[in-house]
Amino acid sequence: MSTTGPEQHGPGPRKALPVQDQDIHRRIAEPAGEEHAPRDGRTGREATAVRVDVWADVVCPWAYIGKRRLEKALAAPALAGLATEVVWRPYRIDPTAPAEGTRLDADSSDAAAGGAATSCAVGPSPVDGPGLVSRTAAEEGFGPGWGEVWRAGSHDAHRLVALAYRHGGSVLQGEVVEQVMKAHFLGGGNIGDPGLLRDIAERAGIPAAGTLLDDGAADREVRELLLIGKARGIATSPTLVVGDRALAGAQPPEVIVDFLTAAAAVRPREMPEEVQRLRWSESLLQQRDPLGALTLLRPLLDHHGDDLNARRLAARGYFHSAQLSQAHEVLRRLVEDCPDDSYTRLMLGRTLQRLGRGDEAAVHLKIAAAMSPELA
Repeated sequence: MSTTGPEQHGPGPRKALPVQDQDIHRRIAEPAGEEHAPRDGRTGREATAVRVDVWADVVCPWAYIGKRRLEKALAAPALAGLATEVVWRPYRIDPTAPAEGTRLDADSSDAAAGGAATSCAVGPSPVDGPGLVSRTAAEEGFGPGWGEVWRAGSHDAHRLVALAYRHGGSVLQGEVVEQVMKAHFLGGGNIGDPGLLRDIAERAGIPAAGTLLDDGAADREVRELLLIGKARGIATSPTLVVGDRALAGAQPPEVIVDFLTAAAAVRPREMPEEVQRLRWSESLLQQRDPLGALTLLRPLLDHHGDDLNARRLAARGYFHSAQLSQAHEVLRRLVEDCPDDSYTRLMLGRTLQRLGRGDEAAVHLKIAAAMSPELA
């Protein structure tokens, strides 16, 4: 998914809005409705920690700038007494970047900075793009050494970030995120180099870090999280998410304070993970990513294989990814279990058509049309 112009992240102030269906702010994958959060009797603040999910790419300059601004916001007097947990989630701004990394020359580095600015910041012109990133970084205290030396895929770095959370929670994860970003933007490091990531992991004290990275640890977790982010409508690095509220962009600290204050005042109703996965899968199907939908459905199909909703979504995923034999098998059984489901019969008929079994298809299409004339 993508957004345009001001809907991307960057330095300009933005009003924090509830997630909407049509843009980056989406409510599709979160519980409907909110309730007032319990308050601390002494401070009047939320009694339990507020989790702030930061969806960001570690090679995104605005994500590093946004990290500094988030830190300033959390240290502001206005948020004194508000317990927070910051959890970093993966996003990719350059999915085609080579995993092993390639060194940038001066022109390429400027182009990379300009591309990040024009696609991510609020309102810069293509001419001002590289300068805007550098000026903003200097304002945030990053110093003269700021700049990217390597263009590298960030997937393995996101795996390390996920492992850090697994082994040491949000505190250790935050330290690892800082070291990865520092290496990329200030140290001239190639985060596509497994050796650099191993060094960061070992300094952070992650047990058997080198072996875990070499063995592909957290690979599935990161790929699932990328799909979940897509399903939820995350289209900007960084995006702060609390419950079903999102704030896109490296916003000024005062905007982040307002966002967190409003988000802490309410608590989304809890929703089982199974229901969330159904909603995320539905979202991916709507975004024409049937393979992604099937990936998120897999745990439900493995552990709740008789669930009608999961089976219906799986059938759609198989159909739209041209896995017609699998679609036919799922739909055939669904029709047996729910013979009065007109839409399932319609899907079965269309699947049989694509399989070249026209006579069988005609029977189910005729029944579907008789049950629901609008499907004719």
